[in-house]
Amino acid sequence: MEDVSRFVTWLRAPAANVIVLDTGATRRAESTVNRHLAAVFGFYDFHARNGVTLAESLVAWRRVPRGSFKPFLHHVTKGRPIPTRPVKLKVPRRLPATLSVEEVIVLLGACGHLRDRFLLALLAETGIRIGQALGLRHEDFVSRRKELRIVPRSDNANGARAKTTTVTTVPVSAPLVRLYSDYMHTEYGDLDSDYVFVNLFAEPFGSPLRYDAVAKFAMRLRASTGIEFTPHVLRHTRATELIRAGVPIEIVSVMLTHRSVVTTSQTYVHLGVEDVRAELVRAGVWTAKTEALR
Repeated sequence: MEDVSRFVTWLRAPAANVIVLDTGATRRAESTVNRHLAAVFGFYDFHARNGVTLAESLVAWRRVPRGSFKPFLHHVTKGRPIPTRPVKLKVPRRLPATLSVEEVIVLLGACGHLRDRFLLALLAETGIRIGQALGLRHEDFVSRRKELRIVPRSDNANGARAKTTTVTTVPVSAPLVRLYSDYMHTEYGDLDSDYVFVNLFAEPFGSPLRYDAVAKFAMRLRASTGIEFTPHVLRHTRATELIRAGVPIEIVSVMLTHRSVVTTSQTYVHLGVEDVRAELVRAGVWTAKTEALR
């Protein structure tokens, strides 16, 4: 076990006899170390199952306490200790990266094409995943009802993935509907395609927009605006805005097409002291006047 501890130390920072040009860049995060450890202990676990005595000494055993989570087939080993990894680093929680309202406005204004502006506006308003946006068909955007349907499909020509197994309908605003109409009339025109987002300014013309094309577009926006972002940051931004505005977590979960409210809560409900203060004022526990006197 001492050798394993030294291995963990080496993973977190290089050995003393290694020359490092940038120590910040070479240090590994806790999650990265844990992935390495998982591979190492998986190797030892394989040998332990095949009777290697040394490998067996690297496996810790513990009993499942009452009231804790019971995994699938728990009844098979009920009452008996279960093998666990003896070394694992605690991974600190990190708040999702978000953008300010001003930064989102700057990004939208920097878009040279309606298609790109509509894509960013769609992500910023609804919080859907980029794969869900790239898989959209025209029939999914119901303008007259101001609704957007997220439909999981396995046959998307651009490889777009919805990452959900059920159809979800989310509301969209009238300005977003108008932007969609402008995009259809001004740039899309008579193009015959089922996909909402297609190649209009590069080959292959008319084919569904792909992930790499969006990544290059985001890279150009970062260079022109100086704002560090990815399409997924817009999802984090929208979710955080909704929660801070007091929207129930169940509604936010539906908007994000999460399978469980727990996923939404664990990912986004990490409010700071100012968020807690604002919520206390909104609930009437504190008054705005009292806060102003502090």
